Amino acid sequence: MTDSLSRTHAMALDAADPLRPLRSEFLIPKHKHSEQIYFCGNSLGLQPRGARAHVLQVLDKWSHEAVEGHFTGQAQWMTYHEQVREPLARVVGAQPSEVVAMNSLTANLHLMMVSFYRPTSERAAIIIEAGAFPSDRHAVESQIRFHGFDPATHLIEVEPDQADGTLSMEAVERAIGQHGSRTALVLWPGIQYRTGQAFELKKIARLAHAQGAVAGFDLAHAVGNVPVNLHDSQADFAVWCHYKYMNSGPGAVGGCFVHERHARTSRPRFAGWWGHEKETRFQMGPRFVPTPGADGWQLSNPPILALAPLLASLELFDKAGGMTAIRTKSEKITGFLEALIHARVPETLEIVTPSDPARRGSQLSLRVAGGRERGRELFEYLSSVGTVGDWREPDVIRISPAPLYNKFMDVYRFVEEVESWRGV
Repeated sequence: MTDSLSRTHAMALDAADPLRPLRSEFLIPKHKHSEQIYFCGNSLGLQPRGARAHVLQVLDKWSHEAVEGHFTGQAQWMTYHEQVREPLARVVGAQPSEVVAMNSLTANLHLMMVSFYRPTSERAAIIIEAGAFPSDRHAVESQIRFHGFDPATHLIEVEPDQADGTLSMEAVERAIGQHGSRTALVLWPGIQYRTGQAFELKKIARLAHAQGAVAGFDLAHAVGNVPVNLHDSQADFAVWCHYKYMNSGPGAVGGCFVHERHARTSRPRFAGWWGHEKETRFQMGPRFVPTPGADGWQLSNPPILALAPLLASLELFDKAGGMTAIRTKSEKITGFLEALIHARVPETLEIVTPSDPARRGSQLSLRVAGGRERGRELFEYLSSVGTVGDWREPDVIRISPAPLYNKFMDVYRFVEEVESWRGV
């Protein structure tokens, strides 16, 4: 084994890691008497230690001030959601007015499609990737049906064209070019959930716009994982969740981006009073006057208890130095995992995720030699020894080293456990 793949080298990488102190800012679950080796941040991120204090602050304020808590103090509830606006904009590369934390991912997707999927008899199709996350596909199909069209003819699913089950950019470009004249919306993932493949948002948005279509993105697996630079991408809209790499708790409040060129749009929307302009909201008038920017798509007043953990998490993203620093470690730690797999267990694990760091985030999707049954055996073995990834049908184990709290030694120990299982 070369020195660059040794246990000693893994320890040295941890010692030199500038993000190393941030691990102590998270609560690591235990397996027996030791910390788990946790690689499931692409499904549910770990709890920031600061989350409890932020939630308790809200609860204490509620207990002491009741309704007055809306109007008093720095953390008053009336403007609470504004506290996450600027740090969230920094994470997603947007103007503060372009982002809002609200609802959940799929609810936000529906709200965005109300405004940005405006089909006509000539242009009603939606392009997505084949094998899209089921919630996205359900939402898209239901929107097509809601407008009186048939998903059998108006839902275009782009099939993988690579041997490993991933999509080339050429395949995406061909699909948009072939169907562009009848396409109303291109809805694409920032990172495909099963394969871990990352896509060029700016290029896809440009291709969609060139055909007269809207460009929207589901960034569930991308936000907090890779820089998405939403403003510069020229995306019309994007939606995401905060319970994965954003570490904001199960079912956390979602996120939404609307490009500033739509800040004062005449597009129709589903309206609610919290989307009404702030200055006249409490005049309780009958006419809806939307707040400019993403805030104008809000419906109800913000869920303060749900926003509190997000605020705690965003503090850690700023403490880390932002997405550039996080991405730097991500490329190193995932590259280390890839190198160890190729060197030590190549006959056991096949990496589905692209090898080019620019085409992936932190996640490596793995298939086990011998098929699904052997894959399940390895997955269950790993769980039994406190190494937590996740399983996606039909045969993929997803391992995601999260830069904010995973160590290089976690990666090394994962490969050791695979070797132990193989030798059983």
